Amino acid sequence: MSKGQRDRATKAREIVAKQKAAERRRKVTLWTSVGVVLVLFLAGLVGYTVMSQQDDGTVVTPAAAVDDGTAFAVGTGPVVVDVYEDFMCPACESFEQSSGTTLQNLAEANKITLRIHPVAILDRFSNGTEYSTRSAGAAAAAAEAGKFLEFHNVLYDNQPAENSDGLDNAKMIELAASVGLTSETFVNAVNEGTYKAWATEATEKFSDRNLTGTPTIVVDGTRLTGPNDTVPTTELLTQTIEKAAG
Repeated sequence: MSKGQRDRATKAREIVAKQKAAERRRKVTLWTSVGVVLVLFLAGLVGYTVMSQQDDGTVVTPAAAVDDGTAFAVGTGPVVVDVYEDFMCPACESFEQSSGTTLQNLAEANKITLRIHPVAILDRFSNGTEYSTRSAGAAAAAAEAGKFLEFHNVLYDNQPAENSDGLDNAKMIELAASVGLTSETFVNAVNEGTYKAWATEATEKFSDRNLTGTPTIVVDGTRLTGPNDTVPTTELLTQTIEKAAG
């Protein structure tokens, strides 16, 4: 083989080697890109799944709920007192201040079964933050942790004004901690809105029962009101309960 032929063969081998190296680099780049795309796709899929679970309207009914999954009971007395409330409702806060302790004492003495129904009819008064729905959902999470009444009371003690943003999730979690409710399960349920769809469904059932305003008080199946459809006084309430007890 002449020197010229050897040189051409050497150059040919170099060209082939460069082509093979370039092909290897191309394949590495291709598979790296595929890997990155796959990781991003999986991350997006996981995120979408989580968001879908939170926002797809799936109703998670609290195991602690009674009365067709709409209320949380205190006491086991013979007279059933149902109280429908919205945590944003000023009249509900007034009712709690005047009659809440009386009802809770009667329930703890097992003279009545007190069933409190959180409903969400006043979301329009919280500047788009859906405070009524969020607080009702948080109360459901508190019930699952065995702290419904404590959380219910502390929310009314710190009720925000109508036409405000309401309490944010962090504040509700802080108030819950002040009454001994600190579980990670509760915190996650509040932040993830686990029971928001339940609150919506409970409110729909409230409407299906032909009830419209809060607070609504029902004693042994009969709605109780004061004169001119006002909220009943504590005196009227206790008299009605005593009569129902026989």
